[in-house]
Amino acid sequence: MTVKKRPSDLSSLERFNLYYREKESPLTSSQKIKRFIWNPKSRQFCGRTGASWSKIALFYFTFYAALALLVAICMWTFLQMLDARQPRWQLDSSIIGTNPGLGFRPTPPEVASSVVWYRGNDPGSYQLWVKELSTFLKAYKRDGKKTSAGQNIHNCDFKLPPPAGKVCDVDISAWGPCVEENNFAYHKSTPCVFLKLNKIFAWKPAFYNSSDSLPEAMPDDLKDHIKNMTAYDKNYLNMVWVSCQGENPADRENIGPIQYLPYRGFPGYYFPYTNQEGYLSPLVAVHLQRPKTGMLINIECRAWAHNIMYDRGEGMGSVHIEIMVE
Repeated sequence: MTVKKRPSDLSSLERFNLYYREKESPLTSSQKIKRFIWNPKSRQFCGRTGASWSKIALFYFTFYAALALLVAICMWTFLQMLDARQPRWQLDSSIIGTNPGLGFRPTPPEVASSVVWYRGNDPGSYQLWVKELSTFLKAYKRDGKKTSAGQNIHNCDFKLPPPAGKVCDVDISAWGPCVEENNFAYHKSTPCVFLKLNKIFAWKPAFYNSSDSLPEAMPDDLKDHIKNMTAYDKNYLNMVWVSCQGENPADRENIGPIQYLPYRGFPGYYFPYTNQEGYLSPLVAVHLQRPKTGMLINIECRAWAHNIMYDRGEGMGSVHIEIMVE
């Protein structure tokens, strides 16, 4: 049984607590919030005194200052190991590897699609592809080469490789029907597509340096073309050759004749890519001269060099294009 003490029997602290417990009226919700924000009796702000806030502020300031210093030291050390002009890991040591992919333009708006479809008699239909190509080729236009990068560009050929510190030009102005002024021939139902090799730092193609030892899988028309070109000039053997053909027998019948501009491949004087200022990836314009209209044509374009591995299922060394002209 608990015996209630008389006030005279309480200690000073107990009488003090009893007095304030009995005299202080219950607080409303708003008063409790105000009391939490600032308590004038204990001089506490948000439950802490000034000394407590000072200590916790000093702790977090010291903690984050040390953390920022550690991050800065790590970043500085990391940057000392990098070269702004070339990657640390190259070729076989890199994730990209040594097998460049083959790409094409124009690309459809849908990422997973490779279909170029339009109506040849409808400007609104084919202008989408014309604009895509115009945007892609903007960097290749001569009127845009007024900067120091433009002064770094050199007109190369097989007998005139780029001098030290220069890069080779890609002159798209003389590619016959595959020029912007001609709507890249889309309005004539004979569209052009552009092929490019993906850039790999320091990669050099291993050319087929003899027209007598070409691979059996190479199309016969490309073999004949190589023999004719190299009979004229052996320097043309220094080329990453390109072939485009229908994937299936029906596609081969529907695709019609093909013209390649300016060459049927990527000249060797554009390689290797070493992140040179003003570097332009070489292009091949593929002009479908008489594709059958109203038919979906599956096309496979392939790059040919000893060190370009080919696997249709994995998309290695080749690119799949679908074209339909109505």
